[in-house]
Amino acid sequence: MAQTPQAKYRNDYTQPSHTITDIELTFDLHDTATTVTAVSYVKQLADSNTLCLHGDGLTLEAIKVDGADWDAYEQSQDQLEIRDLPVHCELTIITLVNPEANTALEGLYKSGGAFCTQCEAEGFRRITYYLDRPDVLAKFTTTVIADKNAYPYLLSNGNRIEDGVTDNGRHWVKWQDPHPKPSYLFALVAGDFDVRRDQYTTKSGRDVTLEIFVDKGNHERSKHAMTSLINSMKWDEERFGLEYDLDIYMIVAVDFFNMGAMENKGLNVFNSKYVLADDQSATDSDYLGIEAVIGHEYFHNWTGNRVTCRDWFQLSLKEGLTVFRDQEFSSDLGSRAVNRINNVGVIRGAQFQQDSGPMSHPIRPDKVIEMNNFYTVTVYEKGSEVIRMMHTLLGETNFQKGMTLYFERHDGTAATCEDFVCAMEDASGIDLAQFRLWYSQSGTPILTVSSNYDASAQTYALTVAQHTPATHDQKDKQALHIPFDVELYASDGRVIELQRNGEKVDNVLNVTQDSQTFVFENVTECPIPSLLREFSAPVKLVYDYSDEELTFLMVHATNEFARWDAGQMLLAKYIRHNVERVQAGKDIELPEHIIDAFRGVLLNDSLEAAFIAEVLTLPSYNEVSGWFDTIDVDAITQVLHEIKTTLAAELVDELSATYHTLKQTTYTIDHAAIGQRSLRNVCLGYLAFTEAGNQLVEAQYHDANNMTDTMAAMNAANRAQLPCRESLMKDYSDKWSHDGLVMDKWFAIQGTNPASDALDVIRQTMSSHPAFSLKNPNRTRSLIGAFFRANPVNFHTTTGEGYQFAGEIIRELNSSNPQLAAGMVDALMQFPRYDKQRQTMLKAELEKLVALDNLSSDLYEKLTKALEQ
Repeated sequence: MAQTPQAKYRNDYTQPSHTITDIELTFDLHDTATTVTAVSYVKQLADSNTLCLHGDGLTLEAIKVDGADWDAYEQSQDQLEIRDLPVHCELTIITLVNPEANTALEGLYKSGGAFCTQCEAEGFRRITYYLDRPDVLAKFTTTVIADKNAYPYLLSNGNRIEDGVTDNGRHWVKWQDPHPKPSYLFALVAGDFDVRRDQYTTKSGRDVTLEIFVDKGNHERSKHAMTSLINSMKWDEERFGLEYDLDIYMIVAVDFFNMGAMENKGLNVFNSKYVLADDQSATDSDYLGIEAVIGHEYFHNWTGNRVTCRDWFQLSLKEGLTVFRDQEFSSDLGSRAVNRINNVGVIRGAQFQQDSGPMSHPIRPDKVIEMNNFYTVTVYEKGSEVIRMMHTLLGETNFQKGMTLYFERHDGTAATCEDFVCAMEDASGIDLAQFRLWYSQSGTPILTVSSNYDASAQTYALTVAQHTPATHDQKDKQALHIPFDVELYASDGRVIELQRNGEKVDNVLNVTQDSQTFVFENVTECPIPSLLREFSAPVKLVYDYSDEELTFLMVHATNEFARWDAGQMLLAKYIRHNVERVQAGKDIELPEHIIDAFRGVLLNDSLEAAFIAEVLTLPSYNEVSGWFDTIDVDAITQVLHEIKTTLAAELVDELSATYHTLKQTTYTIDHAAIGQRSLRNVCLGYLAFTEAGNQLVEAQYHDANNMTDTMAAMNAANRAQLPCRESLMKDYSDKWSHDGLVMDKWFAIQGTNPASDALDVIRQTMSSHPAFSLKNPNRTRSLIGAFFRANPVNFHTTTGEGYQFAGEIIRELNSSNPQLAAGMVDALMQFPRYDKQRQTMLKAELEKLVALDNLSSDLYEKLTKALEQ
């Protein structure tokens, strides 16, 4: 690495010395030498006639000011400083870029046979010298020129205003975006595609053309994406009153993409994973993922595009809010309980893990070296939970008033997180002063709750103590404003009304102090409390529930999330208990009443099938590992495996009956059918560990008429290491090797293979499978990322082979795709939480990486923080 990357600080923000009101871009596209002409209309804002522009890897061809050549400039590795500019001027910069050599997939690059761009967060500086910061908003006009036969579709932001042909076999299209935007929202795509077209009429009667561009032969696989887009537009009008504002909305699916998707104004560039689906190639999870991501990027049109963020420290302003909106969209269209369960699973797993590691940070970070490293579950998912807490505190009506005021104040501007909170506060009249700490304080609060029932006074007291442990980035913590949703039950399952001073009080308690006691009156018997309902805050709950109380809540809680959570707490008690037993050399134990509790849920006809499936799903290894100060890989893995096999053996009759009852003859993607398949396949996952497992799994694979059931069979065969595993894997690979996206599911199974030779198989797959390429982020994340993230015994083997393999991969990716490398290194970073032997080996790999001569800033930031532990 030539020089040590320098940190930037939120508090050092200053307004730009200049702004750019309009920019006219012309791209003359060629594979290895694309000419970019940028004509910017520059306006001086501060007392300085020197303009500093960002640039990265550009060849500068020419600079003109008001049409005249300009030589008063200085060029460095990442900056162009232009001196002696007039207060207003027309600045022309011509640069040369090489899209074909751009393996980092930032800026302008080739994806297969198409040109495309990715500019968030700081990719536009790889296209031309510019004020590449989100608080500079300009109106973009873009002309794209390319070979007409090779690239019949030339796309950019806004509305298409002109087109034409040249006399040398090339053609051009001009696009104009009437809405000022920062450079990170710029997009360009040129290629030859199949196109799905539709129309949407907005609530005000405007007709909008909808177009989805996909690789040739994938037209039919884009139908669900179009349905999801139309549903998103309709939902945003109905729930938030927000209408689309251009004449056309386009989505392009590309195979080489670092992210999931990008909300560029009017032209969303998507990872093909979140566009393409049919019943033979996509699972139910794929369908639901497409719906959610299509919605997410569309909702950004207002929460991210029309109002953008002032600086990148404010990223959660657009991402946390938009994740909340896409979660509400999925919940309104599907199962609210199941969606909430899935969202909470991400928080309790990946996000809590991040909070306790070297990359801990608030949802609005104060310090950053490489902005790409802060596209995290904390900024996105915890950011969404912070918005959800505000929604809980304000209620839907006041929250919508706050949204309206936010847009009235900030439409067309670059805003801050504080601007959003002020709008919510002013619209509702609710004081959010202490609540603001959620934006600046990192870590996971722990709520420790105790209770006391006074039979003579008929009062019930809940004492709530909050404590946030010190994190890597912050040692001192303050008390937060935590909305704590509770409900009390009588022994017959009746809900006890919460009363204080003779008045009914809200179920959401405002926890604002280090310790508080809430006393409820007219409680005629000792109640059973349901605590932290709906996961009303992203905290860890500590309460000494008995098994009987948790079993009671699994049956009687009025809130489905609370039922599921009671089951999770019951499982957690026995997972912890059995980890201790295994460490002491004892066998695991699972009492009969625990098995009966899950039997009761399985046989409860009044419960939604999708919900039962969630209750029967064990916590993930990653979530469980977060419960322990020192991670015992082998004990945790053994306990999770043996609890599953125990439940399978004890519930075999009920699981088998449910499995056969839920068989479907036709495939539909309505939510009831998805739920039934989910429960049936959870049952298969257990039954795979029984005597009939191999026969059932093999039969399902060959009888399956959809990818959901196919993958359920393959995953069951993999996890249970059934004899049929290899033949199923071979059959699938023979059928789908031509389609990398569909093969990603197969690669993930290879990555999670629990067999002792898994790493050898992975290496062989990398070297010989025709569908695998380390240059493709989807392939890499599916095979290698799955091994790092979800194959704990083989990745953390005491031979150190897994760690050495990780080091090899990350070194290679550091040179070709630093952003992807930084995502992969997370698996190594929590080394202090493992035993001494593993700590030593993990740290050794990190030290080798940090010593690289060409270390990227993406990796530098993460590695140095990890090694500081």
